[in-house]
Amino acid sequence: MSEAPIRVSEIFGPTIQGEGILIGLPTIFVRTGGCDYRCSWCDTLHAVDSDYRDQWRPMSVDEIWQEVTRLSGGKSLTISLSGGNPAIQPLGPLIACGHAEGYRFALETQGSLAREWFAELDVLVLSPKPPSSGMATDWIAFDDCLRMAGDGPQIALKIVIFDDLDYEYARDAAARYPQLPVYLQPGNHTPPPADAEDAIVDIDGIVERMRWLVEKVSNDRWFEARVLPQLHVIIWGNRRGV
Repeated sequence: MSEAPIRVSEIFGPTIQGEGILIGLPTIFVRTGGCDYRCSWCDTLHAVDSDYRDQWRPMSVDEIWQEVTRLSGGKSLTISLSGGNPAIQPLGPLIACGHAEGYRFALETQGSLAREWFAELDVLVLSPKPPSSGMATDWIAFDDCLRMAGDGPQIALKIVIFDDLDYEYARDAAARYPQLPVYLQPGNHTPPPADAEDAIVDIDGIVERMRWLVEKVSNDRWFEARVLPQLHVIIWGNRRGV
């Protein structure tokens, strides 16, 4: 039986991972198309909104791998599987292909869909969406993601913070999963429209929210949490493909 195609929104790099547990790491991005969420502040609508489905290319593992190796120059970098929600796509064969060549795979998902191939990842970032997103977290599905991953990948919890309600949500989530390292990220309140290649971003506002979040964590003596920016937004704003 032939492999199912993978819907791809874009492949780009090498660049740095801009956020979370692997921030600053040289990375090739494979961004898939499609998502089961629609967050109010989504910054990758071009990979989420079905209106842009005609821009998502069904690709075989071989086609994706040719582009990855071209971009990386054959250097076995880390590949970030992102979206949308990449858990929608049949990524197991791609991971197996890359591992055979010495590449590593990191995937970020909201934890709404569990897949057996999570156990084959090197890094799994679970990023449940807080109240400001307008989405509700299914903690049973989230637990299923952890169960599927097992002891395979390194797992981290990453939560975007816009306001006090989001912060309290993050505190509750961290308490629910004390075994997971937790990363907090101030949200980008000026995300790009889906058809904008380089929309204006309010860097001053993002830095101010970063300062607020650092002070809040410090004042609460929540020393287990790590507060990190979206480094790519600080460097390039809302520009795509970097």
